[in-house]
Amino acid sequence: MKKYILNSFVAAAILFTAACKPEIETPAGTTAGQANFSKYIAVGNSLTSGFADGGLYLEGQKVAYPNLIAAKMATVGGGSFTSPFFTDAQANGSGYVALTALVNGTPTLTPVTDKLAYIDAAKHLAKYTTEIQNLGIPGMRVDLSFDPSLTFSAANPYFERLLTDAQVGKTNYFQYIQGRNHTFFSLWLGNNDVLGYALNGAVTVNGDPTTVLTDKVTFSSLYANLVNALSAGGQKGIVGTIPDVTAIPYFNTVTVAALLNAAKAINPAAAAIYIQTGTGAVRAATAEDLIRLPFQTAGLFGQGAIPYGLHPLNPITSNWVLDKDEVIKVKDYVNSYNSSIKSLATSKGLAIADTYTYFNQVKVGMNIQGIGINSAFISGGAFSLDGIHLTPRGNAVIANVFIDAINAKYGSTIPTVDITQYRGVKFPDTK
Repeated sequence: MKKYILNSFVAAAILFTAACKPEIETPAGTTAGQANFSKYIAVGNSLTSGFADGGLYLEGQKVAYPNLIAAKMATVGGGSFTSPFFTDAQANGSGYVALTALVNGTPTLTPVTDKLAYIDAAKHLAKYTTEIQNLGIPGMRVDLSFDPSLTFSAANPYFERLLTDAQVGKTNYFQYIQGRNHTFFSLWLGNNDVLGYALNGAVTVNGDPTTVLTDKVTFSSLYANLVNALSAGGQKGIVGTIPDVTAIPYFNTVTVAALLNAAKAINPAAAAIYIQTGTGAVRAATAEDLIRLPFQTAGLFGQGAIPYGLHPLNPITSNWVLDKDEVIKVKDYVNSYNSSIKSLATSKGLAIADTYTYFNQVKVGMNIQGIGINSAFISGGAFSLDGIHLTPRGNAVIANVFIDAINAKYGSTIPTVDITQYRGVKFPDTK
Protein backbone atom coordinates (compact mmCIF):
# COMPACT_ATOMS: atom_id res chain seq x y z
CA MET A 1 0.00 0.00 0.00
CA LYS A 2 1.29 3.39 -0.94
CA LYS A 3 2.36 5.50 2.00
CA TYR A 4 0.92 8.95 2.49
CA ILE A 5 3.13 10.98 4.77
CA LEU A 6 1.55 13.65 6.93
CA ASN A 7 3.60 16.84 7.03
CA SER A 8 4.68 17.53 10.58
CA PHE A 9 6.90 20.01 12.34
CA VAL A 10 9.76 19.08 14.65
CA ALA A 11 11.15 22.03 16.59
CA ALA A 12 14.76 22.09 17.71
CA ALA A 13 15.62 23.13 21.24
CA ILE A 14 18.99 24.09 22.66
CA LEU A 15 19.90 22.93 26.12
CA PHE A 16 22.15 25.60 27.60
CA THR A 17 22.75 23.99 30.99
CA ALA A 18 21.67 20.88 32.83
CA ALA A 19 19.28 23.01 34.87
CA CYS A 20 17.60 24.58 31.84
CA LYS A 21 14.48 23.17 30.25
CA PRO A 22 14.35 22.84 26.47
CA GLU A 23 12.21 25.41 24.72
CA ILE A 24 10.30 24.85 21.50
CA GLU A 25 10.39 27.78 19.15
CA THR A 26 8.22 28.31 16.12
CA PRO A 27 10.02 28.88 12.82
CA ALA A 28 10.85 32.42 11.86
CA GLY A 29 8.04 34.13 10.01
CA THR A 30 5.29 31.97 11.51
CA THR A 31 2.86 33.07 14.17
CA ALA A 32 -0.23 31.96 16.03
CA GLY A 33 -1.57 35.49 15.70
CA GLN A 34 -4.30 36.19 18.23
CA ALA A 35 -4.98 32.48 18.81
CA ASN A 36 -3.46 29.92 21.16
CA PHE A 37 -3.16 26.47 19.60
CA SER A 38 -1.37 24.75 22.49
CA LYS A 39 -4.39 22.50 23.13
CA TYR A 40 -6.73 22.10 20.18
CA ILE A 41 -9.87 19.96 20.38
CA ALA A 42 -12.14 18.98 17.48
CA VAL A 43 -15.87 18.57 18.10
CA GLY A 44 -17.98 16.97 15.40
CA ASN A 45 -19.45 13.89 13.80
CA SER A 46 -18.30 11.24 11.31
CA LEU A 47 -16.55 13.80 9.10
CA THR A 48 -14.44 14.85 12.09
CA SER A 49 -13.65 11.26 13.11
CA GLY A 50 -12.31 10.23 9.70
CA PHE A 51 -15.20 7.91 8.81
CA ALA A 52 -14.97 6.87 5.15
CA ASP A 53 -16.10 4.17 2.73
CA GLY A 54 -19.02 3.31 4.98
CA GLY A 55 -16.96 2.64 8.09
CA LEU A 56 -14.48 3.89 10.66
CA TYR A 57 -11.03 2.41 10.19
CA LEU A 58 -7.44 3.31 10.99
CA GLU A 59 -6.33 4.80 7.67
CA GLY A 60 -9.34 7.11 7.61
CA GLN A 61 -8.80 8.09 11.24
CA LYS A 62 -5.20 9.07 10.55
CA VAL A 63 -6.11 11.43 7.72
CA ALA A 64 -9.16 12.99 9.40
CA TYR A 65 -9.01 16.74 8.78
CA PRO A 66 -8.44 17.65 12.50
CA ASN A 67 -5.30 15.51 12.53
CA LEU A 68 -4.01 17.27 9.42
CA ILE A 69 -4.81 20.67 10.92
CA ALA A 70 -3.14 19.78 14.24
CA ALA A 71 0.04 18.68 12.45
CA LYS A 72 0.25 22.09 10.81
CA MET A 73 -0.66 23.92 14.02
CA ALA A 74 2.49 22.42 15.52
CA THR A 75 4.50 24.94 13.48
CA VAL A 76 2.83 27.83 15.31
CA GLY A 77 2.88 26.54 18.86
CA GLY A 78 0.33 23.75 18.66
CA GLY A 79 0.67 20.91 21.13
CA SER A 80 0.07 17.18 20.91
CA PHE A 81 -3.17 15.95 19.35
CA THR A 82 -4.43 12.48 20.19
CA SER A 83 -7.12 10.56 18.32
CA PRO A 84 -8.81 7.31 19.39
CA PHE A 85 -7.02 5.23 16.78
CA PHE A 86 -7.74 1.55 16.36
CA THR A 87 -4.71 -0.67 16.88
CA ASP A 88 -2.86 -2.18 13.92
CA ALA A 89 -4.31 -5.58 14.85
CA GLN A 90 -7.81 -4.06 14.60
CA ALA A 91 -6.98 -1.58 11.84
CA ASN A 92 -10.18 -2.16 9.88
CA GLY A 93 -12.27 -0.99 12.82
CA SER A 94 -15.98 -1.27 12.09
CA GLY A 95 -15.30 -2.59 8.61
CA TYR A 96 -15.75 -0.69 5.37
CA VAL A 97 -16.14 -1.30 1.64
CA ALA A 98 -13.34 -1.47 -0.93
CA LEU A 99 -13.53 -1.02 -4.68
CA THR A 100 -12.56 -4.44 -6.06
CA ALA A 101 -13.67 -4.00 -9.68
CA LEU A 102 -14.79 -1.26 -12.04
CA VAL A 103 -16.22 -2.55 -15.32
CA ASN A 104 -17.69 -0.08 -17.81
CA GLY A 105 -18.23 2.35 -14.98
CA THR A 106 -20.07 -0.16 -12.81
CA PRO A 107 -18.30 -0.64 -9.46
CA THR A 108 -18.02 -3.76 -7.35
CA LEU A 109 -17.83 -2.81 -3.69
CA THR A 110 -16.68 -5.56 -1.37
CA PRO A 111 -16.94 -5.44 2.43
CA VAL A 112 -13.63 -5.64 4.29
CA THR A 113 -14.21 -8.01 7.19
CA ASP A 114 -10.78 -8.90 8.58
CA LYS A 115 -8.93 -7.14 11.42
CA LEU A 116 -12.14 -5.71 12.85
CA ALA A 117 -12.38 -4.05 16.27
CA TYR A 118 -15.61 -5.68 17.47
CA ILE A 119 -15.19 -7.37 20.83
CA ASP A 120 -18.50 -9.23 21.15
CA ALA A 121 -21.56 -10.44 19.28
CA ALA A 122 -23.40 -7.23 20.16
CA LYS A 123 -20.80 -5.39 18.06
CA HIS A 124 -19.30 -3.26 20.77
CA LEU A 125 -16.03 -1.77 19.59
CA ALA A 126 -12.74 -1.98 21.46
CA LYS A 127 -12.62 0.72 24.11
CA TYR A 128 -10.43 3.83 23.98
CA THR A 129 -10.95 5.80 27.19
CA THR A 130 -7.73 7.74 27.63
CA GLU A 131 -7.64 11.49 26.92
CA ILE A 132 -8.17 12.49 23.30
CA GLN A 133 -8.47 15.74 21.36
CA ASN A 134 -10.34 14.44 18.31
CA LEU A 135 -13.86 14.15 19.73
CA GLY A 136 -15.64 13.34 16.47
CA ILE A 137 -18.45 10.78 16.84
CA PRO A 138 -20.05 9.19 13.76
CA GLY A 139 -23.79 9.77 13.79
CA MET A 140 -23.68 12.65 16.26
CA ARG A 141 -26.25 15.42 15.81
CA VAL A 142 -26.76 18.75 17.53
CA ASP A 143 -30.02 17.60 19.09
CA LEU A 144 -28.66 14.22 20.20
CA SER A 145 -25.67 15.93 21.79
CA PHE A 146 -28.08 16.91 24.55
CA ASP A 147 -29.90 13.55 24.69
CA PRO A 148 -31.84 13.90 27.96
CA SER A 149 -32.61 10.18 28.14
CA LEU A 150 -28.85 9.43 28.06
CA THR A 151 -29.54 6.41 25.85
CA PHE A 152 -27.60 7.56 22.78
CA SER A 153 -24.22 6.95 24.41
CA ALA A 154 -25.11 3.29 24.82
CA ALA A 155 -26.79 2.93 21.42
CA ASN A 156 -24.01 4.54 19.36
CA PRO A 157 -21.01 2.14 19.29
CA TYR A 158 -18.61 4.91 18.23
CA PHE A 159 -19.53 6.99 21.26
CA GLU A 160 -19.82 4.03 23.62
CA ARG A 161 -16.20 2.98 22.91
CA LEU A 162 -14.94 6.33 24.21
CA LEU A 163 -16.81 6.10 27.50
CA THR A 164 -15.91 4.20 30.61
CA ASP A 165 -18.43 1.60 31.72
CA ALA A 166 -19.51 4.00 34.46
CA GLN A 167 -20.24 6.73 31.89
CA VAL A 168 -22.28 4.65 29.46
CA GLY A 169 -25.93 5.61 29.70
CA LYS A 170 -25.07 8.42 32.09
CA THR A 171 -23.21 10.87 29.85
CA ASN A 172 -24.37 12.71 26.76
CA TYR A 173 -22.08 14.29 24.18
CA PHE A 174 -22.52 17.82 25.47
CA GLN A 175 -21.28 16.68 28.87
CA TYR A 176 -18.51 14.61 27.31
CA ILE A 177 -16.86 17.46 25.39
CA GLN A 178 -16.66 19.76 28.43
CA GLY A 179 -13.81 20.07 30.92
CA ARG A 180 -11.10 19.60 28.27
CA ASN A 181 -9.01 22.62 29.29
CA HIS A 182 -8.61 23.47 25.63
CA THR A 183 -7.19 26.68 24.20
CA PHE A 184 -8.71 26.37 20.71
CA PHE A 185 -11.56 24.38 19.20
CA SER A 186 -13.18 23.46 15.93
CA LEU A 187 -16.90 22.70 15.79
CA TRP A 188 -18.33 21.02 12.70
CA LEU A 189 -21.64 19.59 13.82
CA GLY A 190 -25.16 19.74 12.44
CA ASN A 191 -24.82 17.84 9.17
CA ASN A 192 -26.67 14.84 10.55
CA ASP A 193 -29.56 16.97 11.80
CA VAL A 194 -30.68 17.11 8.17
CA LEU A 195 -28.65 14.35 6.51
CA GLY A 196 -30.31 11.46 8.34
CA TYR A 197 -33.69 12.60 7.07
CA ALA A 198 -32.41 13.00 3.52
CA LEU A 199 -30.55 9.68 3.43
CA ASN A 200 -33.77 7.88 4.30
CA GLY A 201 -35.58 9.45 1.37
CA ALA A 202 -37.35 11.85 3.75
CA VAL A 203 -39.14 8.88 5.31
CA THR A 204 -39.14 9.19 9.08
CA VAL A 205 -39.09 6.08 11.24
CA ASN A 206 -40.96 5.96 14.53
CA GLY A 207 -38.51 5.60 17.39
CA ASP A 208 -35.48 6.51 15.27
CA PRO A 209 -34.42 10.09 16.10
CA THR A 210 -31.76 10.05 13.37
CA THR A 211 -34.37 10.11 10.58
CA VAL A 212 -36.10 13.35 11.58
CA LEU A 213 -35.20 16.97 10.93
CA THR A 214 -34.15 18.99 13.95
CA ASP A 215 -36.53 21.88 14.55
CA LYS A 216 -34.92 25.13 13.37
CA VAL A 217 -35.42 27.03 16.63
CA THR A 218 -34.24 24.06 18.65
CA PHE A 219 -31.13 23.77 16.47
CA SER A 220 -30.23 27.43 16.98
CA SER A 221 -30.72 27.22 20.74
CA LEU A 222 -28.72 24.03 21.20
CA TYR A 223 -25.94 25.11 18.86
CA ALA A 224 -25.62 28.28 20.94
CA ASN A 225 -25.20 26.10 24.03
CA LEU A 226 -22.37 24.23 22.32
CA VAL A 227 -20.59 27.41 21.25
CA ASN A 228 -21.05 29.01 24.67
CA ALA A 229 -19.61 25.97 26.45
CA LEU A 230 -16.62 25.69 24.13
CA SER A 231 -15.77 29.39 24.42
CA ALA A 232 -16.68 29.83 28.09
CA GLY A 233 -13.08 30.49 29.07
CA GLY A 234 -12.52 32.99 26.28
CA GLN A 235 -11.17 30.34 23.92
CA LYS A 236 -11.01 31.11 20.25
CA GLY A 237 -12.13 28.63 17.65
CA ILE A 238 -13.68 27.92 14.29
CA VAL A 239 -17.07 26.59 13.26
CA GLY A 240 -17.97 24.88 9.99
CA THR A 241 -21.15 25.51 8.06
CA ILE A 242 -23.30 22.59 6.93
CA PRO A 243 -22.84 21.43 3.33
CA ASP A 244 -25.76 21.24 0.94
CA VAL A 245 -26.53 17.53 1.25
CA THR A 246 -27.79 17.46 -2.32
CA ALA A 247 -24.28 18.35 -3.55
CA ILE A 248 -22.77 15.00 -2.58
CA PRO A 249 -22.40 11.94 -4.87
CA TYR A 250 -24.96 10.04 -2.81
CA PHE A 251 -27.69 12.10 -4.49
CA ASN A 252 -26.08 12.85 -7.85
CA THR A 253 -24.88 9.52 -9.22
CA VAL A 254 -28.03 7.55 -9.99
CA THR A 255 -29.75 10.17 -12.16
CA VAL A 256 -33.16 9.95 -13.77
CA ALA A 257 -31.52 10.48 -17.18
CA ALA A 258 -29.05 7.63 -16.63
CA LEU A 259 -31.82 5.24 -15.59
CA LEU A 260 -33.94 6.16 -18.59
CA ASN A 261 -31.00 5.69 -20.97
CA ALA A 262 -30.34 2.26 -19.47
CA ALA A 263 -33.99 1.33 -19.88
CA LYS A 264 -34.08 2.53 -23.50
CA ALA A 265 -31.02 0.46 -24.33
CA ILE A 266 -33.15 -2.60 -23.54
CA ASN A 267 -36.54 -1.27 -24.59
CA PRO A 268 -36.49 1.78 -26.90
CA ALA A 269 -40.16 2.37 -26.08
CA ALA A 270 -39.37 3.25 -22.45
CA ALA A 271 -40.70 6.76 -21.98
CA ALA A 272 -40.21 7.74 -18.35
CA ILE A 273 -39.01 6.79 -14.89
CA TYR A 274 -41.85 6.72 -12.39
CA ILE A 275 -41.49 7.56 -8.72
CA GLN A 276 -43.65 7.69 -5.64
CA THR A 277 -43.37 11.07 -3.98
CA GLY A 278 -43.36 11.78 -0.26
CA THR A 279 -47.09 12.49 -0.40
CA GLY A 280 -47.76 9.08 -1.94
CA ALA A 281 -48.50 10.43 -5.42
CA VAL A 282 -47.02 8.69 -8.46
CA ARG A 283 -45.60 10.67 -11.37
CA ALA A 284 -42.85 10.73 -13.96
CA ALA A 285 -39.52 11.73 -12.42
CA THR A 286 -37.59 14.82 -13.49
CA ALA A 287 -34.00 15.93 -13.07
CA GLU A 288 -35.09 17.76 -9.91
CA ASP A 289 -35.81 14.43 -8.18
CA LEU A 290 -32.75 12.83 -6.57
CA ILE A 291 -32.35 9.07 -6.32
CA ARG A 292 -30.22 7.59 -3.55
CA LEU A 293 -26.87 6.01 -4.43
CA PRO A 294 -27.66 2.51 -3.05
CA PHE A 295 -30.35 2.14 -5.71
CA GLN A 296 -27.46 1.55 -8.13
CA THR A 297 -26.80 -1.89 -6.64
CA ALA A 298 -30.21 -2.72 -5.18
CA GLY A 299 -31.15 -4.89 -8.16
CA LEU A 300 -34.70 -3.53 -8.28
CA PHE A 301 -34.80 -1.43 -11.42
CA GLY A 302 -36.82 -2.95 -14.27
CA GLN A 303 -37.62 -6.08 -12.29
CA GLY A 304 -41.05 -7.75 -12.08
CA ALA A 305 -43.92 -8.46 -14.43
CA ILE A 306 -44.61 -4.72 -14.31
CA PRO A 307 -41.03 -3.39 -14.57
CA TYR A 308 -40.07 -1.60 -11.38
CA GLY A 309 -39.64 2.12 -11.95
CA LEU A 310 -40.83 1.98 -15.56
CA HIS A 311 -44.57 1.93 -15.05
CA PRO A 312 -46.84 4.05 -12.83
CA LEU A 313 -48.28 0.87 -11.33
CA ASN A 314 -44.84 -0.10 -9.99
CA PRO A 315 -42.93 3.12 -9.26
CA ILE A 316 -39.65 3.58 -7.41
CA THR A 317 -40.90 3.91 -3.85
CA SER A 318 -40.44 7.14 -1.93
CA ASN A 319 -37.76 5.78 0.40
CA TRP A 320 -35.38 5.61 -2.59
CA VAL A 321 -36.08 9.16 -3.73
CA LEU A 322 -35.65 12.68 -2.44
CA ASP A 323 -38.32 14.25 -4.61
CA LYS A 324 -38.14 17.87 -5.71
CA ASP A 325 -40.39 19.12 -2.90
CA GLU A 326 -38.30 17.25 -0.32
CA VAL A 327 -35.14 18.72 -1.87
CA ILE A 328 -36.58 22.20 -1.38
CA LYS A 329 -37.39 21.38 2.25
CA VAL A 330 -33.92 19.99 2.95
CA LYS A 331 -32.23 23.01 1.40
CA ASP A 332 -34.43 25.31 3.48
CA TYR A 333 -33.36 23.60 6.70
CA VAL A 334 -29.68 23.68 5.72
CA ASN A 335 -29.90 27.40 4.97
CA SER A 336 -31.64 28.03 8.30
CA TYR A 337 -29.04 26.04 10.25
CA ASN A 338 -26.22 27.86 8.47
CA SER A 339 -27.77 31.24 9.21
CA SER A 340 -27.80 30.33 12.90
CA ILE A 341 -24.23 29.00 12.79
CA LYS A 342 -22.86 32.14 11.13
CA SER A 343 -24.78 34.48 13.40
CA LEU A 344 -23.62 32.73 16.56
CA ALA A 345 -20.02 32.52 15.36
CA THR A 346 -19.97 36.19 14.43
CA SER A 347 -21.38 37.21 17.81
CA LYS A 348 -18.57 35.29 19.51
CA GLY A 349 -15.82 36.50 17.18
CA LEU A 350 -15.10 33.00 15.88
CA ALA A 351 -13.71 31.98 12.51
CA ILE A 352 -16.09 30.39 10.02
CA ALA A 353 -15.12 27.61 7.59
CA ASP A 354 -17.65 27.95 4.79
CA THR A 355 -17.87 24.29 3.82
CA TYR A 356 -21.29 24.94 2.26
CA THR A 357 -19.68 27.09 -0.43
CA TYR A 358 -16.75 24.69 -0.82
CA PHE A 359 -18.91 21.62 -1.45
CA ASN A 360 -20.99 23.50 -4.00
CA GLN A 361 -17.78 24.47 -5.78
CA VAL A 362 -16.71 20.84 -5.77
CA LYS A 363 -20.04 19.86 -7.31
CA VAL A 364 -19.24 22.12 -10.27
CA GLY A 365 -15.59 21.05 -10.32
CA MET A 366 -12.43 22.85 -9.29
CA ASN A 367 -8.65 22.63 -9.64
CA ILE A 368 -6.48 22.69 -6.53
CA GLN A 369 -2.69 22.45 -6.63
CA GLY A 370 -2.96 21.15 -10.19
CA ILE A 371 -5.42 18.39 -9.25
CA GLY A 372 -8.97 18.35 -10.54
CA ILE A 373 -11.60 17.66 -7.87
CA ASN A 374 -15.33 17.23 -8.36
CA SER A 375 -18.27 15.39 -6.82
CA ALA A 376 -18.36 12.52 -9.30
CA PHE A 377 -18.71 9.15 -7.57
CA ILE A 378 -15.37 7.26 -7.46
CA SER A 379 -13.55 9.42 -10.02
CA GLY A 380 -14.06 12.86 -8.45
CA GLY A 381 -11.34 12.48 -5.83
CA ALA A 382 -13.13 14.20 -2.96
CA PHE A 383 -15.68 11.65 -1.76
CA SER A 384 -15.17 8.10 -0.57
CA LEU A 385 -17.08 5.00 -1.64
CA ASP A 386 -20.13 5.74 0.49
CA GLY A 387 -20.75 8.90 -1.53
CA ILE A 388 -20.98 11.00 1.64
CA HIS A 389 -17.70 11.04 3.51
CA LEU A 390 -14.30 12.23 2.37
CA THR A 391 -11.28 10.54 0.84
CA PRO A 392 -7.84 11.34 2.29
CA ARG A 393 -7.54 13.98 -0.44
CA GLY A 394 -10.95 15.35 0.44
CA ASN A 395 -9.86 15.63 4.07
CA ALA A 396 -6.69 17.45 3.03
CA VAL A 397 -8.69 20.03 1.10
CA ILE A 398 -11.19 20.51 3.93
CA ALA A 399 -8.28 20.95 6.35
CA ASN A 400 -7.11 23.82 4.15
CA VAL A 401 -10.60 25.37 4.13
CA PHE A 402 -10.40 25.45 7.93
CA ILE A 403 -6.77 26.60 8.02
CA ASP A 404 -7.39 29.47 5.59
CA ALA A 405 -10.34 30.67 7.66
CA ILE A 406 -8.35 30.45 10.91
CA ASN A 407 -5.43 32.39 9.43
CA ALA A 408 -7.74 35.06 8.00
CA LYS A 409 -9.59 35.55 11.30
CA TYR A 410 -6.75 35.42 13.81
CA GLY A 411 -3.75 36.62 11.82
CA SER A 412 -2.00 33.28 12.21
CA THR A 413 0.24 31.69 9.58
CA ILE A 414 -0.59 27.99 9.83
CA PRO A 415 0.84 26.35 6.70
CA THR A 416 -1.64 24.64 4.40
CA VAL A 417 -1.62 20.94 3.56
CA ASP A 418 -0.09 19.62 0.34
CA ILE A 419 -3.07 17.77 -1.08
CA THR A 420 -0.95 16.01 -3.69
CA GLN A 421 0.33 13.75 -0.92
CA TYR A 422 -3.11 12.25 -0.31
CA ARG A 423 -5.12 9.83 -2.41
CA GLY A 424 -8.63 9.90 -3.72
CA VAL A 425 -10.56 6.63 -4.05
CA LYS A 426 -8.28 3.60 -4.01
CA PHE A 427 -8.73 1.73 -7.29
CA PRO A 428 -8.35 -2.07 -7.66
CA ASP A 429 -4.77 -3.33 -7.73
CA THR A 430 -3.46 -0.03 -6.40
CA LYS A 431 -0.50 -0.73 -4.16
